Parts: sequence; C-alpha cells; structure tokens
Amino acid sequence: MQHKTQLTLSFLLSQVLLLACAEDLECIPGFQQKVFYIEQPFEFTEDQRVLNLVFDDCEGNNKLNFEVSNPDFKVERDGSLVALKNVSEAGRALFVHARSEHAEDMAEILIVGANEKRGALKVIRSEGTEGAKFRLSGKGVDQDPKGIFRINEISGDVSVTRALDREAIANYELEVEVTDLSGKVIDGPVRLDISVIDQNDNKPMFKEGPYIGHVMEGSPTGTTVMRMTAFDADDSSTDNALLRYNIIKQTPIKPSPNMFYIDPEKGDIVTVVSPSMLDRETMETPKYELVIGAKDMGGFDVGLTGTATATILIDDKNDHPPEFTKKEFQATVKEGVTGVIVNLTVGDRDDPATGAWRAVYTIINGNPGQSFEIHTNPETNEGMLSVVKPLDYEISAFHTLLIKVENEDPLVPDIAYGPSSTATVQITVKDVNEGPVFHPNPMTVTKQENIPIGSVVLTVNATDPDTLQHQTIRYSVYKDPAGWLEINPTNGTIGTTAILDRESPYVQDNIYTALFLAIDSGNPPATGTGTLHITLEDVNDNVPSLYPTLAKVCDDAKDLRVVVLGASDKDLHPNTDPFKFELSKQSGPEKLWKITKINNTHAQVILLQNLKKANYNIPISVTDSGKPPLTNNTELKLQVCSCKKSRMDCSATDALHISMTLILLSLFSLFFVQLNLSD
Repeated sequence: MQHKTQLTLSFLLSQVLLLACAEDLECIPGFQQKVFYIEQPFEFTEDQRVLNLVFDDCEGNNKLNFEVSNPDFKVERDGSLVALKNVSEAGRALFVHARSEHAEDMAEILIVGANEKRGALKVIRSEGTEGAKFRLSGKGVDQDPKGIFRINEISGDVSVTRALDREAIANYELEVEVTDLSGKVIDGPVRLDISVIDQNDNKPMFKEGPYIGHVMEGSPTGTTVMRMTAFDADDSSTDNALLRYNIIKQTPIKPSPNMFYIDPEKGDIVTVVSPSMLDRETMETPKYELVIGAKDMGGFDVGLTGTATATILIDDKNDHPPEFTKKEFQATVKEGVTGVIVNLTVGDRDDPATGAWRAVYTIINGNPGQSFEIHTNPETNEGMLSVVKPLDYEISAFHTLLIKVENEDPLVPDIAYGPSSTATVQITVKDVNEGPVFHPNPMTVTKQENIPIGSVVLTVNATDPDTLQHQTIRYSVYKDPAGWLEINPTNGTIGTTAILDRESPYVQDNIYTALFLAIDSGNPPATGTGTLHITLEDVNDNVPSLYPTLAKVCDDAKDLRVVVLGASDKDLHPNTDPFKFELSKQSGPEKLWKITKINNTHAQVILLQNLKKANYNIPISVTDSGKPPLTNNTELKLQVCSCKKSRMDCSATDALHISMTLILLSLFSLFFVQLNLSD
C-alpha cells in the first residue's frame, strides 16, 4: 500500500547513563536509576513508550505495583512508562512510586523543553572536520525490517525506499550520528522519530459473528435487540476509523419493510413497529435477517463500507392456550390389560420448541381408583391415556374421564384457558375369560416331617372372577420339586405321596414350596396359579455324626491328649445337643484310652499310656438329646507313628490292633462263607 510520509526529525540531546557494575556488587532495593531527563515533545502519543524504569527489591519483585503521579501515564510490568492517550502538556515532572512485598521507592522524571537542550547535533565545516558524514541506524535501517530508510551522508537528507504501512508499524525510532573519515563518532547520537500518517485504506470489519439477537413477540416499540460492533484498522484518532452504521436490507419485508432501526453511532438495533406487529403467530417467519453496513469517514460517501448479517429471532410467549381437537374421545380396553388406550390430540399456535407449546394433561374427574394415568408424548404433544391398574368388567363396564390440558409455561396475563382446554373420554371395558383366583394366595400350612403317605395337607379354594359365565374349575399340580404331593382335580384336596423330609435340599428355611393350577372350563380355558408353603416341624430322625474320624499321635508323645471330637446333627434343637460321648467296650486286659466331655458338642480322647507304632480302631458312641434319643456307634481310627527330627512316619506298623467289634464281624463273615460252601 502506498503512503505519503511525513518525516519529523527531532534531534534530542542523548543522555548517557553510566552505571557502576561489578559482579559482586551487593543488591540495593529500589529503583536502579532514580532521576531521568526527557525532552518535552510536541505531543506524547497514545501507547508511546517514553522510557524504561528498572526496580528491584532483591527478593523477586513479588506483588510489584507502580503508580504514576500523572493519570495519563502508566508503568507496565516490565517497567515501561507508557502514555495512555495523546498528551500535549505533561507538566515539568512525573513521579513514579513502586511498591512490592519487600521494598518501595520513588523515581523522578524531569521533562525539559527544547530551549533547555544542552547541545545539538552539528557539523562544523572547518579545518579538521572536512569529510564528516551522517550515519543512520535503528529499526528500519540496519535492524528488521531493514532498508526502509536511508540517509545522504553529505546532506543528511533522509528518504524512504519503499511504501510504508502504518497498520504494521506506526512509528520508527532511529539514531543519527556524525563521524569523521575514519568512522569515529564526532557528534551524536541523537534520536530521529518518524511517524507514519494514516490513510483510509482499511474498510470496517465485523469480527464477532455470527450475530444473532432475540426479541420477545409483542415487545414495546424501542426494545433493544442486540448491538453490532465493527473494527477499523486505521488510526482511531482520525475519521478514517470513525464508523457509522445503517441497515442496508431486511428479509422478509413483511409485515413492514422497516421492522428495526440501528443507532448509527452505537450500533444498537431496536424495534420500531408496534407490539401488535411483533406477533410471531401471524408472521411469515419468526426469523429476520438484516444486512448491516458500517462505513468509516463518519458515514460520508468517500468512506469505505464493511457489511455483516444480523439474524433476529422473534421469541414466542405463551399467548395461545392449547385446545383439544374434539370435545369427546372414545376408547375400548379389555379387562385385565394395562397400557396406552387412546391418544388425545390438541392444537397450539405457539412455538413447538418452547414450554408455551408443550402440553401438560391432568385427569380432573372419573379416576377415584387411580386406574388411569395420562402423559405427554414429547414429539407429538398428544396426551397418552393409559390404564395402569387392570380394569374389571364385572365391577364396571364403562368409565368416563374429564381431562384438562395446560402449557408448561404460564399464559400471559391477558390470556386464559377456555372450554376447549377440557375434554371427555368415554371408556368401554370388554369382558374376557379371566383365570381362577386362589384364596388366599400364597397358602400356608404347618406339618410334621415324616407324616404317613396319604396324609391330607390342605384343601385349596379357587374362584372364577367371571361370575356371569358359570364355569367349573379343576385343579392340577404345577410345580412339586420333590414329588411329594398330589391334588384332587375336583375338590382341590392336597395329599402326600411320599415322606416329607425337613432335611431335604428342596426345603429352604424349613419351608417346602409347591405350585398348583386352577383351570376353568372356558373356551379357551383360563388358568390361575396358587402357591403353597408347607412349614415342616422337625422330628428326631437323624443320628449325630462324629468328626474327625482319623487321628495321629507319636509313639513317644508326652502329651497323650490325642484329639478333640465334635458332633453335629441335621435335626433341630432340642433333637441335637447336648451330645453324650462314650467309649464302647475295649478289647484286651488293659484299658488304653478314655474319653472326656469338653462341652455340649465336643469331647476329648486321651491315651492312658504310650502305644506301639500301629493302627488302632477306637469304638465310640455319640447320642443326641431327642426323645427318644438316637445313637451313632462309630470308630475313630488312631495311627501311632514314629517321630524323629520333627518328622512323623506312619508308613509301616509293628502290629495291627483292631477292635473286638471288627474281630467278631470277621469271624461272622468267615462262618457265613463256610456255611454257604457246605450247602
């Protein structure tokens, strides 16, 4: 882009700040330079960086803040003193106060006038200075972007080599020096400030789209809808960025081609039609699109224009109540069936996407037993009337419901629900063949286990709900897990076909469960199911069991307490413990062991002397406390083993010792075999 360029050459006396530096110099909290001299320019420009301040509290500058005596300036976090706007008169001095968690200090900036300069850049064309040259440096010369400016070494004229873009770089700060033929600086450097004058080469742009506004239907004239804001990259202090807004086009143009107005300076879009014209239900569409123009140069014809589209949506308010499409609806349902029986339809002119359209249905009469419920179909807005408790034809063959409909959102104050917001539903119940019903269900009875086969358990009772059909009922077994029961198909008497065993795996928590059917004579027949719970009382029919049945002991054991025996019984108390433990008659002349009771369920076997390595069978009887009591005669196998170096060896025996009981059984078996051979 091409710019006419105004070059302002200001030769300022350069201040040289000599800082004493040493690697081991101790840190001194505060400003590292407390007094500055700057020349008063024609004007401090907005965002101009005047100078850089250095503050150090020697602790990291935590929570560092700066305050400037002149509110037209500020100090940024990096210490840069910046003008907040264009300032032509800043006074004779600025004071900057800095404070952190650990230190605070004050710096003074003295502003001197042009007539207070202590020197100026000059070239003395006399002996000894012949051949002096101007030298230009800085950003735009020998720093990126390089080569934009150059200086005539002899005349000092500064020229531009290519077009400048103010929006890329608005100001350049260069330095000019005078050198001799050897390149030694003989004067300067002094600063040369170059400001690029703006041209209107950027059209306004809308950067924050999409632009969508909402306004409620029926809103008063002058209601603000939204604000449009455009941006112009040109100089904001000139008319090049002075914007004015207007509406270029409105779509659609009905009911009025001028539905809206835009404030030319602020960009606020407001309604200009009467509230009655903002009626969403009578509009061609509830969406309007406005083409908005933003023109710079204060809106004059020479200005550049940028455009954007604003979409305005007319929001719905609940100014139309829902109305049933007819006053009476019909429905038919079979007795005993649940679910949706009819859909009630309504019309509503409001926006389907809002609570002003969504319907809420209520049954206001005819539902004392709460057999019916109604819910809204979220897609169609219909009322789905359902049976939630099965209806009984024999009780009532007809039902009449009164239903009202409202919106989720309340109606606007001047609108009310009318007669069309209520409707009647006539429901006819159809008779069906219902299955017989057991009374009671479930049925419970208590019986002793082990009662004789053929005993009567219970006579069930089932009735047919279809009292007008005069049907007969027959019974059958449905589920009998253990196969213990039968039922008379005519009178419903349940009897036993096997022994009832409380200890059976089919019995849970002393209860045996079976299912029975009652079948009517309808066509087709209907069936009802009844549940029978038999609580079984315990009988002492299980002998106690002994554990463990094997014990081991060393032949040289010092502790002759061989084993602790326990007893258990499948029966229930009082047919279980306390148990009685006894030793049967021991074989041989000497008594080798004894048994001692520990508690109601345990006893201890004790050797009376050390035994030789062998296997022994100890006859033991255990008796429960039932009436009459039951006794279990069993044997404890005792292995006497050799024990050496903490190892027990039971692999071989020196002798085999068996109980007298086993000897007698062996002799009897031998006698029985010989008797068979003699035959």
